[in-house]
Amino acid sequence: MPLSVMGFYGAVLVWGALISRGLFRPKQWPLIAGFGLVLLLFLNIRYVLEGAPAGIAFFISLYDFFDNLGLPAGEVPSAMTTCSNNACSLWGGTFELHQSWGVAFFDRFVEAPLLRTNALYVHLVCNSIVFVLMHIQLFRPGHSVEGAGHAWVGRLTLMFLTIGTVAALFLASEHNAVKSYGGIWAEWGFYSMSLCVYGAAVMGARTAIRGDWERHRIWMIRFVGAMYGAFWGFRVLLVITGPLLREWESASLLISIWASAPLGLVIADGLRRHWDRQVATPAPLATQ
Repeated sequence: MPLSVMGFYGAVLVWGALISRGLFRPKQWPLIAGFGLVLLLFLNIRYVLEGAPAGIAFFISLYDFFDNLGLPAGEVPSAMTTCSNNACSLWGGTFELHQSWGVAFFDRFVEAPLLRTNALYVHLVCNSIVFVLMHIQLFRPGHSVEGAGHAWVGRLTLMFLTIGTVAALFLASEHNAVKSYGGIWAEWGFYSMSLCVYGAAVMGARTAIRGDWERHRIWMIRFVGAMYGAFWGFRVLLVITGPLLREWESASLLISIWASAPLGLVIADGLRRHWDRQVATPAPLATQ
């Protein structure tokens, strides 16, 4: 039993408890965001520290328990396969079947061209920096003279997002040849994800340049939602759809690719509308 995977499961449960207790309590949001940020950095930075294959093996291991849940012994679903020496997972002999997209992901980076590996590192590092900066922006807003630092952090956020997105687009351009990912559907799905995330950020920057601070706020909340969707929503959907779609190769992955970022954006915008209605609703008069 991989202790690192079990420890991560436990940390996610704690984060879920914090979210359920504090989602509608603004004073709890920095704690919730900070805890999630630590989890994200743990997932992303280990790729750079341990190498892409080790980072991918941990990533695949997070889904192995769910993907094998209830699977009869000896049955091999169409969307699952094995990998050489079971090196693509940390579960050892406990789980030898993995989603075929996960095995392909691992195999593509075991002896990958240097450009592909470095593009993955650039994407992960830049997006991690964006996550840190966007939370600084979210919890320290400002557009006055005193808010000049906010503007500079915004420019840095867009710069790192641009670099990370270019790296992601390069990686996506190769997915057409990977059948287990979904081929061209995966390639254009990642293009769509990038457009959703980057488009929201650009709209936020444009409204700031025009001085339309209310629209800027709206678009930046949507951008944060798209980022959360592309990262966390992507992974949650894999946990849910992986066991349900074991007989349809790449179906689970394609749903995550196409749906995660737009879903995150829509959820964030819905929460923003809810918060705005709460602020706009006058407090009831005290009874005499």
